[in-house]
Amino acid sequence: MRVVVLPGAEQHLQDIRRYVLNKVGAPAWADTLARLRTTVDTLKVFPPSGAVPDELAELGSDRYRQLVSGKNRVIYEPTADVVYTHIVCDQRRDLRGLLSRRLLQVLR
Repeated sequence: MRVVVLPGAEQHLQDIRRYVLNKVGAPAWADTLARLRTTVDTLKVFPPSGAVPDELAELGSDRYRQLVSGKNRVIYEPTADVVYTHIVCDQRRDLRGLLSRRLLQVLR
């Protein structure tokens, strides 16, 4: 299965990278990146392995799934032949707020 990291998720990764490097250091970023790569490898082999995020289940959507990767959540959409990665964010981040901001960006 092919995994595509969408531009929004790429931006999230860059934000996470910048934060971890500035606040914790290069070894922590190397660990975070290794965990994220392992998560992507899991998606390639078994895309339905993740759970539906509670925030999206409350909206009636079971189209998206998530896997936890260290301190991060990877929100993705499995399709017949491609897995689209939409969001990579810290587990402690307000996902509802992030989704609202994303929706507002799309509507502009």
